[in-house]
Amino acid sequence: MASFLLRRLVNHAVLVVVAASLAYLLAAAALKPRANFEDRTPRPPAAVVEAELTRLNLNDRTPLADRYRVWATGVLHGDFGRTWQGSPVNDELWRRLQVSLRLLVLGAVAGFALGVLLGAWAAMKRHRMPDRLITLGSYLLLAVPVFVLAMLLQTAAKQVNDVTGLQVFEWVGESSPGAADGTFGALGGLGDRVRHLLLPTATIALAQLALYSRYQRSMMLDVLDADFVRTARAKGLRRRDALLRHGLRTALIPMCTYFAYTSGLLLLGAMFTEKVFGWHGLGEWLIDSITRGDANVVAAVDCFAAVAVLLAGLVSDVLYGVLDPRVRVGAR
Repeated sequence: MASFLLRRLVNHAVLVVVAASLAYLLAAAALKPRANFEDRTPRPPAAVVEAELTRLNLNDRTPLADRYRVWATGVLHGDFGRTWQGSPVNDELWRRLQVSLRLLVLGAVAGFALGVLLGAWAAMKRHRMPDRLITLGSYLLLAVPVFVLAMLLQTAAKQVNDVTGLQVFEWVGESSPGAADGTFGALGGLGDRVRHLLLPTATIALAQLALYSRYQRSMMLDVLDADFVRTARAKGLRRRDALLRHGLRTALIPMCTYFAYTSGLLLLGAMFTEKVFGWHGLGEWLIDSITRGDANVVAAVDCFAAVAVLLAGLVSDVLYGVLDPRVRVGAR
């Protein structure tokens, strides 16, 4: 198992290096941070602008190969450079990463778990009302873009708050200033964070749920009448128990690969979700940095995204090994 995972890790690491390098080269070639200095009033002297851009490794008049060499050397030493304002990218990267992880982890786990369960249940109830309702709901969610889904949830939450007369949901920012100093102290601050977390987490989870439920239903339909399921039932297991103990495990194997592939869509959905709900995470930072032409920030966020996809691939490999040991044997 360890040697299998090590080989997979080496393969993924090579892909991460290639993806991060291409992301930097594209950002450095296409973005123009020079405009941030030239649009100032009063406009700085040209020599000052050139010197500052060179110091920050953002000068578009420096050969791209030289800029890449400086950037790659810094990354090897754990330094992603500086923003166009001159502040270290690392400090802001780790702060915003913590914000994004609160959304990504909860949303991904909830979406995966609920999607698998609903997809399996829909297959077991095929052509009946539960299957039809789950299918209809999944198609509706798949047809709605993430940012539209976020705004629909905001509208529904406002209606709930108006009807109940309580501030059940919050949808702007990560938490309210001074919430921890309320009547319930730290407990009040925790409740405020939960209220702000509910809607953006639900947005990410619902988008993932729709994808997983459709795929899981298809995989589960393939094993409903499989020989090993019929054998389990012949030994005395009820149909539901045979499907859950034996059929679901087999149907989960293709989902492992699907989990790795959807990690990119998860990051994209989180980016729009952060922007809509006013969360100051990596997604919002990436969008703002592209607008400002901040190549170092864009490259740092893209590098994190590549690593996140790598980790998703490793989780997929581990799940493959747990669910089907033949995968490890065949990879040797």
